Amino acid sequence: MTVRVVLADDQPLVRTALRMVLADAPDLEVAGEAGTGAEAVRLAAELRPHVVVMDIRMPGMDGIEATRLITSGSGGARVIVLTTFDDDEYVHGALRAGASGFLVKDMALDDILAGIRAVAAGDGLIAPGVTRRLIREFADRPAPAPGAVGGPVPSPLAGITQREREVLTLIGSGLSNGEIAERLVISGATVKTYVTRLLAKLGARDRVQLVILAYDTGLVGTGR
Repeated sequence: MTVRVVLADDQPLVRTALRMVLADAPDLEVAGEAGTGAEAVRLAAELRPHVVVMDIRMPGMDGIEATRLITSGSGGARVIVLTTFDDDEYVHGALRAGASGFLVKDMALDDILAGIRAVAAGDGLIAPGVTRRLIREFADRPAPAPGAVGGPVPSPLAGITQREREVLTLIGSGLSNGEIAERLVISGATVKTYVTRLLAKLGARDRVQLVILAYDTGLVGTGR
């Protein structure tokens, strides 16, 4: 399947560079380009791409609001935010708006392409450096009372097992499946099974939403 992509960035040079890179990938196709958030929303509705690569800082409607409108629409497009490290304060807002990934522009081009493919396939991802920043951000906030050590089990997590809680905590800490397998001394296939169960039990769309749940329920945060 060819993945159809809309590029949304207010800098023409950035769009040109991304378009040239995607042109060399036989499984990726640029369906359209947008220079504003409003235009990205319009193109997502008209062209129905698989993925929208979204910048955050754009004139008029920013990338967060555009992401919210695209992901709440009926077109089915998934959004991957591609921005700079200076924009980390927007990470949580973008993910809450429905973004399936958050990558940074100084990543290797192959990693950006891999991210687009992963999001198109239904996965979610956050750049490792961004995950570390998110963890530091949440570590500076008081942990929610329901998730405190020794406190009652948070209601969103009431239906999961202790092992699933451990896996969710490690996902929220930014570990890959391979790293989780090594940490818990289990196989990679077993980790995948746990992730699948967590997605189903918690009603999460993808791994990114599991990360947010880990933060919101206090599994990752102060004292974690």
